[in-house]
Amino acid sequence: QVQLVESGGGLVQAGGSLRLSCAASGRTFSSYTVGWFRQAPGKEREFVAHIWYIGSSTDYTDSVKGRFTISRDNAKNTVYLQMNSLKPEDTAVYYCAAQNGPTYNRKYDYWGQGTQVTVSS
Repeated sequence: QVQLVESGGGLVQAGGSLRLSCAASGRTFSSYTVGWFRQAPGKEREFVAHIWYIGSSTDYTDSVKGRFTISRDNAKNTVYLQMNSLKPEDTAVYYCAAQNGPTYNRKYDYWGQGTQVTVSS
């Protein structure tokens, strides 16, 4: 089992940047695929990005491509989401999630508590 703790959220002006961190417990974090999701008020949770457990391949939802970068540091048991050129529509609670091995249909067993990101116009 793995526990996830997000940090790095906050209030930023449009065009600004934030870096979210997802710190995981456990010594086998490198074997987990990790994803970032977000949920805006009144909307369903949506996929943002993920980084695969093998080879660290990545995938992004179209709305963040070219602006967000997901990366991982397995030595620190941490996955990052670098968010640049932020827009007001990026405002949401951001969650990280982890799945041991591959994930199918973007399903994850483990979730963090979320961190709020607010982008002002």
